[in-house]
Amino acid sequence: MNRGLRWTGAALGALAGIGDTALFTWLGTRFAINGHDATMIAAAWFGISFAVVGYLMGDAIDARQREGRASQLIRAQMETIGESRERLIQHEKLAALGQLAAAIAHEVRNPLAVIRSAAQNLRDTMTAGDLDARRACTFITDEADRLGNLINALLAFARPVHLSPVSVPIAELFERAVSAMRQEILAKRVRVERPAEHEISAININVDPDLMTQVLVGLVANAIEAVAAGGEIRLDAQANGRQLELAVSDSGPGVPADLRSRIFEPFFTTRAAGVGLGLAIARQIVEAHRGSIEVGESVSGGARFAVILPGIGIAATAAA
Repeated sequence: MNRGLRWTGAALGALAGIGDTALFTWLGTRFAINGHDATMIAAAWFGISFAVVGYLMGDAIDARQREGRASQLIRAQMETIGESRERLIQHEKLAALGQLAAAIAHEVRNPLAVIRSAAQNLRDTMTAGDLDARRACTFITDEADRLGNLINALLAFARPVHLSPVSVPIAELFERAVSAMRQEILAKRVRVERPAEHEISAININVDPDLMTQVLVGLVANAIEAVAAGGEIRLDAQANGRQLELAVSDSGPGVPADLRSRIFEPFFTTRAAGVGLGLAIARQIVEAHRGSIEVGESVSGGARFAVILPGIGIAATAAA
């Protein structure tokens, strides 16, 4: 309650009443009762009357401000409730998906492994000239691997993220991600650009190194698939206040603006053979670190995925 606004209105009203009385007196108006001068009484009357009006106006303004603050508070609470409800619904979906994934894994994994092993053994015993049969066996093993990867992705998405954070140099995370995709990079002759080691060697961040490497490996893998042979991928790190941005950019066709809001949704994919869980899992891992992941456009017109993480630690040599 803003009492000052009410009493300010009352004071201004009193001054206005006394000022009006003085103005009327200056203009020649006389205030008298039974022949006696009543100027002071008139000034008091106007002052008190205007003070009451000013007090009431201040109260009305204060009430309006309180209503505005209450409305903002209610809107903020409704938004918080809505976000909590969405998170609860998401958790319920994940719980149901986890049960489904566990059931699928239990019922499908062992038979699938037997089928794959049988197809592999059958292909190994065939003669080199039986091309159709060997091709059929290869198709079976490839499809078994694809289904196995789908089951693993379902389990990874439904499983709660448990962090084991430690202080890790940014250069080490980049090196691990590039090393994991070394064969794919060489096969497609992709140029990988990253900051000089001396530029980022002093920057450490508290993250789960295996999970954050998984995120970067997935982003690098997507970039490799997006670029043409001989294309370019760039890894960047930028410290801004108490936040750190890790970015993976590519020279591919980029992500259309109308799809950027959906690209992190589970099971959304633009690839014919894609599952649509890679970026959804990456977002889960980043959000478990209290960060966020965004997609935009790189300077070359391709895609740029930025992982924004809080709580960076910079060595004394870098801060000096």
